[in-house]
Formats: sequence, C-alpha cells, structure tokens
Amino acid sequence: MSIRASLAPLALLALAACDIQTTPPLPEGVAAMAAPYQDLQTAVLLPEDNCYWYSHAGPVETTLLPLRTTQGRPICLQAAETAPTTQ
Repeated sequence: MSIRASLAPLALLALAACDIQTTPPLPEGVAAMAAPYQDLQTAVLLPEDNCYWYSHAGPVETTLLPLRTTQGRPICLQAAETAPTTQ
C-alpha cells in the first residue's frame, strides 16, 4: 500500500506535464477562415514562405501541410513592403 501512496504524486506530476502548450494560438481571423478538417492546434507560421502549415498525422508518417481556406487557398501573410534603397 505504501508503494501506491508514493507513486500517486509522481503520476499527478506526469499528467500535469501533458497539459503544457508549446505553440502559440492562431490569430482569430486565421482560425475563422481555415477549413474545418485541419488540425489548428499544430498550425505554425513558417518564415520561409510566410504561410501557415499544420501537422497531418497519416497512417505512415506525420508531415506538414499548408493550412487552407474552405475554398482550398493556402493561408499566408502578405509580405511587408520594403523601402526603396538608394545608392
């Protein structure tokens, strides 16, 4: 019985660690335009293309897929305009 009593706090600590979120939530507008079949909890903004991607867990592997609207268009941020350079 004492083994169970000593393992209970350890089990609670392990369960509490599972609730930590590592990714920031999506902006409300992005979540509203995303198609419903995508995993928004895993969505991230990639700086390479300035688009949102999500992790799709398939039967063989997990891969990143572009986050899409209900019309099938990828959800990306507009590139910031750069100031003209003078030489």
